[in-house]
Amino acid sequence: MDATLLEKAIAYIRSLFQNRGDGHDVEHTLRVYRNALEIAKSYPKTDLTLVSLGALLHDVDDHKLFQTKNNENARAFLESQDLDQAMIDRVLEIISGVSFSQNKGRVPSSLEGKIVQDADRLDAIGAIGITRAFAYGGKKDRSMEETLRHFDEKLLLLKDLMNTDAAREMAERRHAFMVEFLDELKKERGE
Repeated sequence: MDATLLEKAIAYIRSLFQNRGDGHDVEHTLRVYRNALEIAKSYPKTDLTLVSLGALLHDVDDHKLFQTKNNENARAFLESQDLDQAMIDRVLEIISGVSFSQNKGRVPSSLEGKIVQDADRLDAIGAIGITRAFAYGGKKDRSMEETLRHFDEKLLLLKDLMNTDAAREMAERRHAFMVEFLDELKKERGE
């Protein structure tokens, strides 16, 4: 991938996500990007430009964070970079396929889309996933019980929803850590 394009994408996400403390921040985006590149290593035919841009821009139009329509933040960035329309359309398709709540079980059609969706889901589980769940719950004034319900409704399901073998392997350890954490929490709460 063009290093200058990558630097511009990172600068763009830094500007959009500055001062966020709810688990949807620059650090989350960069972890998703690193997860995606790690998964992509197992799939040599992967288009790394698509994976990189999809991962870096995956939350720039998230309905929980922005009041945008039709991926306008991602589209504006991509169109400003002299990319051809086919590349822009493919990146936007990847971005549109990432969200758990918006896609309700739909699997992305491209390998690159599957990789980015898996990379985002990996960041929702394990130790990072636990901290992000409570950070987001706190930001939304959710009780501990409401946040814990999120584990049953989403986070504990993600391991079995991974699209790629590489992500499934990565998810196993993270899932086991979440289960161990929740078991310990129940013991400490006297349940």
